[in-house]
Amino acid sequence: MRSRAGASSGARRPQPPSGQGYQGECSSWEILTVALAISFLFYLCLYYETFHLHLTHTYAHLGYATAQHSIGQRYLQGHGVVKNDETAMKWFRKAADQGHPHSSYNLAVGKLKELTSDVEDWEMEGLLSRAAEHGIKEAQEVLIHLYKKRDQS
Repeated sequence: MRSRAGASSGARRPQPPSGQGYQGECSSWEILTVALAISFLFYLCLYYETFHLHLTHTYAHLGYATAQHSIGQRYLQGHGVVKNDETAMKWFRKAADQGHPHSSYNLAVGKLKELTSDVEDWEMEGLLSRAAEHGIKEAQEVLIHLYKKRDQS
């Protein structure tokens, strides 16, 4: 009996034209690309927070209000960076100037807690109003408290 591969007849496997590898072989560039991708994923697993901080910082410097607010939060809480209220307030100011409601609230509260001198007294009501208009309940409560305090004076 003859096998289907024709082993008894001495048939050989067809060879690819010279210069081309077998379909199952990988070039050194493909191996390098896969190795780099795996290394990058490993880096992300180990240093996710640091990577996220650097990426957010880049977007903050490009002028994205949400990233600026996020960087302000990190400095305010000392999350991934050295806690620095002054730097946090500077980032909140940048985001608030673009209309970011949570940054507006944080900046006003920073003024009330004397964390910043960058906010004038007359600005606080506007910052809190902007935040309250966007549904931030804490801002609404602080505004009510300020109005009551003003009425008592």
